[in-house]
Amino acid sequence: MAGDPLILHEDPVSGNCYKIRLTAAHAGTALERRGYDIRAGETRTPRFLAEINPNGRIPVLQIGTRFLPESNAACWYLAEQAPEAGLIPTDGFARADALRWMFFEQYQHEPNIATLRFWRLGPGGEAGLDAARRAQLPAKRSGGAAALALMEAQLARQAFLLPQGFSLADIVLYAYTHVAEEAGFALADYPAVRAWLARVAARPGHVPMA
Repeated sequence: MAGDPLILHEDPVSGNCYKIRLTAAHAGTALERRGYDIRAGETRTPRFLAEINPNGRIPVLQIGTRFLPESNAACWYLAEQAPEAGLIPTDGFARADALRWMFFEQYQHEPNIATLRFWRLGPGGEAGLDAARRAQLPAKRSGGAAALALMEAQLARQAFLLPQGFSLADIVLYAYTHVAEEAGFALADYPAVRAWLARVAARPGHVPMA
């Protein structure tokens, strides 16, 4: 409902949480933030599971007394509530195209780049991974490189992911792309992506991850 207070249940180092903060910043929407430590199991407590998200994950956008898990759903909600920001195209095909990039982010980009980053930033880095995760490293690296290569091809043709210009698609893909080197990817290999990252960061209203 309009006027409901917005609370973001988050881990500040998570790209999925950051993309919601970034969307809110571009939409001119204020968020209250409540932090949780994923590694300490703070999203798996009985209280969190009962009151915030039974799936035990963050981010969760709380809208009054309602709770909206899944980062891209929360981003879409915030963008749709602020049509004056122009983050969601009005043309039907362009809206679907924005969703296409958001689905790509969650199914091809995030599972590889975000997962590798999480593993590498954890205790012991890659050397501390168990055998099952070490066995996944080649596939994760290959998948992440393929995702960046697809973005490189698109961004070599145009300034932003949609031909219409800056949109929510750019926000959600910026989150983990701009820290891809923490996942072991050399962004110098993707000059069009690097130029796009600079353009996104230069947009009015941009806020950094930290």
